[in-house]
Amino acid sequence: MSSTPLTDALSPVTQALLAAARAAGADAADAIAIEGRSVSIDVRKGGLEQAERAEGLDIGLRVFIGQRQACISSSDTRPETLQAMATRAVAMAREAPQDPYAGLAEPDQLAQLRSADGLELFDNSPEPDPATLEDDARRAEAAALGVKGVTQVQSASAAYGQQAVWMAASNGFEGGYARSSRHISCVAISGEGTGMERDWCGEGRIFQADLPSPEYVGQLAAERTIARAGARKPKTGTYPVLYDERIASSLIGHLLGAINGSAISRGSSWLRDAMGTPVLPAAVSLHEDPLRIRRSGSRPFDAEGLASRRKALVQDGVLQSWVLDLASARKLGLDSTANAVRGTSAPPSPSTSNVILTQGDKSRAALLQDMGTGLLVTSLIGSTINANTGDYSRGASGFWVENGEITHAVNECTIAGNLRDMLRRIIPANDAQDHLSSVVPSLLVEGMMLAGD
Repeated sequence: MSSTPLTDALSPVTQALLAAARAAGADAADAIAIEGRSVSIDVRKGGLEQAERAEGLDIGLRVFIGQRQACISSSDTRPETLQAMATRAVAMAREAPQDPYAGLAEPDQLAQLRSADGLELFDNSPEPDPATLEDDARRAEAAALGVKGVTQVQSASAAYGQQAVWMAASNGFEGGYARSSRHISCVAISGEGTGMERDWCGEGRIFQADLPSPEYVGQLAAERTIARAGARKPKTGTYPVLYDERIASSLIGHLLGAINGSAISRGSSWLRDAMGTPVLPAAVSLHEDPLRIRRSGSRPFDAEGLASRRKALVQDGVLQSWVLDLASARKLGLDSTANAVRGTSAPPSPSTSNVILTQGDKSRAALLQDMGTGLLVTSLIGSTINANTGDYSRGASGFWVENGEITHAVNECTIAGNLRDMLRRIIPANDAQDHLSSVVPSLLVEGMMLAGD
C-alpha cells in the first residue's frame, strides 16, 4: 500500500475511528478522512478584490449493527471526540430501521490497488504563493480589457487547491490518495445599461504546467462577450438546436442521472425500462474510464473500496449498464459497478467519474452548415426535467443560424423536447476537449421546440 506525505497523517485517524467503533459495540464500520486546503484570489479594476484561504480536516464514521447503519461526522480528531463519535453512532444505529441492502463489501470484492500511483492526480511542484495567483488574475483581466468592446471585467480569479482522502474499513480495506487543482477564470462585460452582455472563460488542470496562460483565458472571455452584442429573442417554432461543446455535457448528464442506480431502484427514471435497448444513435457509445491519467474525475477505487475500471455504459447506442454502488446493486439483484462516492456525513451513493462520448467526423462549423436555420446554444439557465417521463425544458441563449452561418446573438428563449427522443437523434461533432472529465463534443439535435417571440 502506497501513501503520500499528505495522506500519512490520515491513516491513524481512520484506524482510531474503527477501533472506537469496535469498542462501542459496532458489528462493522468504515471511516473516511478528508483534508484539504485552497487559496483563491479575485481582482477587479486592477486591484485586489478578495483573497481567501481555507484549510480543514473532516472525518466521517459509518457503523453497522446487523443491517442497521448510522453515519456521523466531525472536524475534531481528539481521542475523546473519536470515542464520543463512535458511541453516538452506535446508539443511532441501534435505533435506525433495518436496511436489508446495507453493508460493507466482501473482502474478495476489494481493490488490490490502494493508492493513485500512476494516475498523476497530484502536482508535486511548490504551491503557488498568493502573489503569483494575483498576478495570474491581473493578467487575465488585462487581456480581457485589451479587447475592443469590453467595457469592464466583472471578475478575474486564480485559485489553487489540494486534497487528501483516506478510507479504512473493518473488512480490511485501507487506502487513499491526494489531488491537486489549479484554476484561472474571467468574466467580461460589454455594452452599457440594458445593452450589457457578459460571458466567461474558465480553465482548470491538475498540473500547473498544463494550465493555459492567463492571457488566453482573458482574451477568450472577452471574445465570447463581444460576440453576444445585440442579442435578441428568436422566433417561436421547431428548429434544429446545436449544443456547443461548453454545455453539451449537460445532455449526457441527464442520461447519466437516468441510469443512476438510486433512481432505477426507486423506479423514478424515464429509462427504468431501457436496459438492452437503444438510447443513443447506433454509431454512438458512452464509456466511463476512472483510470485516465491527469484527469480530475479519476480515482483508483470507489468509496466502498472496489477497484475502478473502464466500462461501457452505452455501446453502439444500446444501454449496457446502470451506475451502481453496493446498496443499489443489491436492491436490483446485480453486482456493484464500483461507482460509489461519499462525503463524511452520509452513506455512499452511485455516481460516475470520467465519461467519454463517441465523437463524430464533422466540425462544429460543418454541423452549423448541416442545420441550415436554427439555434446554436452556448449557455443554459434553469431547468424543468421530469424524472419519470424525460420531458425537458431549459432557458437558453446563444446565436441564431441562417443558411449555416451565425447571424446574431440570441437570448431569453426556451428550448424543449423529450430526452428519450432527443438523445436518440443526437449528431456529435469532433470538438470534444480531451482534458475534461466529461469528454463530450458539440451535439446537434433536430426538431426541438423553441419559445421566443
